[in-house]
Amino acid sequence: MEWDDGAEIGIVGERRLAATLRFVVLLNLCAFAAEFTIAVLIDSVALFADSVDFLEDLAMSGLVLAALRFSPRIRAKLGMGLAALLLLPAGAMLVALVQKFTTATPVVPEPAALGLTGLGAFAVNVVCAVLLARVRNRAGSLTRAAFLSARNDVIGNVAIVAAGGVTALWPSIWPDVAVGLGIAALNADSARDVLSAARREHDAAASPAARK
Repeated sequence: MEWDDGAEIGIVGERRLAATLRFVVLLNLCAFAAEFTIAVLIDSVALFADSVDFLEDLAMSGLVLAALRFSPRIRAKLGMGLAALLLLPAGAMLVALVQKFTTATPVVPEPAALGLTGLGAFAVNVVCAVLLARVRNRAGSLTRAAFLSARNDVIGNVAIVAAGGVTALWPSIWPDVAVGLGIAALNADSARDVLSAARREHDAAASPAARK
């Protein structure tokens, strides 16, 4: 990594980035376990999709941590892989959605549990987004992918809290389903953004000027 104030500051900055990523990995692991458990208990599509987001964020931050010492070209290729990883919650949510509608009587998620879990996930994701915002340009498309994912999760968590309130007033599966679909759409959009950034990084690393 290159820093304006010299190699020594660069080493300190890299260590700080690694420490940030390790903390984010731990937060996402704990949040995934808690939210996934509640999603299963109350049969919530939105919480299920969001819990897989935590697992995805964990994998992203772990990959960024492992890639810190890789060359820009390899980081760009990993960035392309992470773009595909961003689509995982969409696939998982669709599976949960099919299962919900193939049951005889779809279960309406318990509103208080839905809203409070979304609020807890919101708090975790705000912390992760703030931490990652400070380092999102440190490793090209890799850290950008991690930041975008955490940012999207914050937006999704606000929608989950709102869905809990709507479900309390209007008991229905549709607020939960709508939020699950929205989370999937956000991740698809971020995947496109990250893929474009990774391609630009790869092209720059492969250019004759970069090889000199």
